[in-house]
Amino acid sequence: MSKSKEFLIPFIGLKLGKHHFEYQISNAFFENFDYDEFQSSDIKVSLVLDKKSNMLELEFKHKGTVNVPCDLTGEDFDLPIKGKMKLIVRFGDEFNNDNEELLILPHGEHEIDVVQYVYEMIALSVPLKRVHPGVKDGSLQTEALKKLNELTVKEVKEEKKESKKEEDIDPRWDKLKQLLTDK
Repeated sequence: MSKSKEFLIPFIGLKLGKHHFEYQISNAFFENFDYDEFQSSDIKVSLVLDKKSNMLELEFKHKGTVNVPCDLTGEDFDLPIKGKMKLIVRFGDEFNNDNEELLILPHGEHEIDVVQYVYEMIALSVPLKRVHPGVKDGSLQTEALKKLNELTVKEVKEEKKESKKEEDIDPRWDKLKQLLTDK
């Protein structure tokens, strides 16, 4: 993956205290990760970097929409997403990113690349099951839903026929069945 200079933050020249960064994310951002789950995306990411004498605290927040297909109907819709994440950056002998909330950079580093953290935060904020809001409130009208409703109605009618057949059993058969169980 190519490193984007936009997401490289040179913290060595920053004064102690809070520094604000903002990023506008579109589908071009996700192409770098070969992530093609979204038809389109419009996400605003804000990052607050709090520089302290011996560490950095990063607080990421994002809010926006991604255009995805509905898992039930296949219809595309804009799914609102939002989320936040915190990251502590400390300095040590060698690079270590085993912990998702703590990053250790080697002494002498002068910049931090936040592109991977932005990507993961956004990708993990999208729900596993994506349902069009029109499905939830019943306002969505598509061919797939009409066909699904027709099949559901047809199944209910067939179930009613089956239960009615069971109710219409001749009482004489009950007497015969009783002979079998009376042995």
